[in-house]
Amino acid sequence: MNLSSLPFEDLPPDASGLEDTLQRLQLEEMLAKYFYDACHPEQQALLSNCEWYITTYSEVPTLIIECPDQIVNWKVLKSLVKIGGVLKRIAKQGKIRVYSPASKNAPFEMRVDELPVYRYPDLLS
Repeated sequence: MNLSSLPFEDLPPDASGLEDTLQRLQLEEMLAKYFYDACHPEQQALLSNCEWYITTYSEVPTLIIECPDQIVNWKVLKSLVKIGGVLKRIAKQGKIRVYSPASKNAPFEMRVDELPVYRYPDLLS
């Protein structure tokens, strides 16, 4: 079969692209393990109630947290400064994105360099 006659989306991935993808997945797995291990047991318990992972698609490590219900969502949002502090030790340019359950709205997103704003909200006034 002549591969050059196939549309681009039907061509097999090139070897370097596949290798890059595997390396990115390994990096994300190691970042997630390091992050989780660095969390306080209370944060670990909270994360264990959620679907969460770290992605590097946007070139910036991003912690994605998907909350199963509104109660867990509220607890996650209240703990974001502490969780963000752990992530900041791993990735100074990191982000956290929190998805509430069955939300049709955009997720809440915070950069770790914004932590002082959330830690000391009265600085804004």
